[in-house]
Amino acid sequence: MAIAVNLYYTGSEGNARKFAQEMVSNGTVAKIRAEEGNLRYEYFFPMDDPETVLLIDAWKDQAALDVHHASPMMDEISELREKYNLHMKVERYLSDEDGIPDQDTQFIRK
Repeated sequence: MAIAVNLYYTGSEGNARKFAQEMVSNGTVAKIRAEEGNLRYEYFFPMDDPETVLLIDAWKDQAALDVHHASPMMDEISELREKYNLHMKVERYLSDEDGIPDQDTQFIRK
């Protein structure tokens, strides 16, 4: 079962965006995306909150996420979170094995 984790990083003085930029520029994001089982690793910026960054982080299953959490990259990420004094809110979602129900597909414009 696929797992998606929404991580909201909040700071001050633009630190959440600086964190995301450093994650990209130092190559950590590319390394995470290359990990076996990673399905998505993308940052988004809420229009109404310049001090928050949303990371959507998706994995094939819990085992893949566990391997990622045990990797040395987690120490690097933790250090950057400290550097930029970020606080986090986390939401975790499990995929629906049956996909999108037929009654919901009428609302999706392709």
